[in-house]
Amino acid sequence: MSNPVDRPIDRLLQIMARLRDPVGGCPWDVEQTFATIAPYTLEEAYEVADAIERGDMDELKSELGDLLFQTVFHARMAEEQGLFAFDDVANAIADKLERRHPHVFGDEAARPDGVAQKARWEDIKAAERVAKAQHGVLDDVPVGLPALARAAKLTKRAARVGFDWPSTDEVFDKLHEEVAELRVEIAAGDLDKARDEVGDLLFVVANLARKLGVEPEDALRGANAKFIRRFGFIEAELAKDGRGPEQSDLAEMDGLWDAAKAAERGGG
Repeated sequence: MSNPVDRPIDRLLQIMARLRDPVGGCPWDVEQTFATIAPYTLEEAYEVADAIERGDMDELKSELGDLLFQTVFHARMAEEQGLFAFDDVANAIADKLERRHPHVFGDEAARPDGVAQKARWEDIKAAERVAKAQHGVLDDVPVGLPALARAAKLTKRAARVGFDWPSTDEVFDKLHEEVAELRVEIAAGDLDKARDEVGDLLFVVANLARKLGVEPEDALRGANAKFIRRFGFIEAELAKDGRGPEQSDLAEMDGLWDAAKAAERGGG
């Protein structure tokens, strides 16, 4: 039987402790705080999603390691302050998973289908919020989520207690209303109010995505990738004549954009 110290996770924990050692550690690692590391944690999560989207499993392995290191980093800083340690983090998620899956680890005999399980999961999370004295429906929707994802989650949470439009028809009506209000503020030259209206418009779009069962962040990532692909087509076509976009004009590039769309639809 191998020595527990030989486990990869223990090796990683030891490396982290060494990096944070004020005497002989890495100066950069030593000076970091929860706040300074948080942006890297978000970045690593996005890179995991990117590797999955590209189907690059070797890269996924590497990015998951980077994300794990972020957890280890935060846990080490917490341990130094006497707050908690990595084992406490692991035990906390283990306890939560067992608590939220009573049909697997508890006394509930019925094994619900996907829809019923999702509803049960939300009920359990609501009970947990009450236990934490978080009684507001929206209390624990993370502020650090990407804004579109958070908007969808906020409206989803509100919809669970009946604050929702009956169908997408009402959402489209609201969408048209917000576009009209944005046009008014743009025409008036009030950029502060226009910014607010852009926010309202994006919020309604996120709500529409939620009503359709679409993750707005996924949809926007797809749109970004499509834009990059089609603009790359424009650049490639212009390069055949030894030109770049700066030597073209909008009419020509619009035509090439349409050609890129047609090529995608035709599969060639």
